Amino acid sequence: MQIEALHHVSIPVSDIESSKRFYRETLGLEEMARPPFDFPGAWFHLGPNQALHLIVHPHSTFRVGKGVDSRDIHYAIRVASYQGALEHLRGKGFREDAGETELMRMRTNPRGTAGFPQIYILDPDRNVIEINAERLDVG
Repeated sequence: MQIEALHHVSIPVSDIESSKRFYRETLGLEEMARPPFDFPGAWFHLGPNQALHLIVHPHSTFRVGKGVDSRDIHYAIRVASYQGALEHLRGKGFREDAGETELMRMRTNPRGTAGFPQIYILDPDRNVIEINAERLDVG
């Protein structure tokens, strides 16, 4: 078996309209056509050949009551500018000083051990999203 690429990431959501609004308005993702499955959901472009699948399922597992935790299940998206992403998220109401379990909490790691700057946020269902850039740009 020769793996060519990551195709998609699927995450559970409880309210498809709220989640679609978050991914469109907060992250700026473009929704894409989705086959007519017999359950609610939505697909978004994550890159030229990758997608994010939102799935509503009555037996999904959610991170209830949990805050931003980079060691918990998460997926990462790469952005062109770390500073630009910070400014964008702050403009949407995300804050580094928000309470540990608040949905608008943003955890920043400009000089991460991984070798690239990182930002962690939560979506409306507390799915952890890492936003990273190739390098730390100066704002």
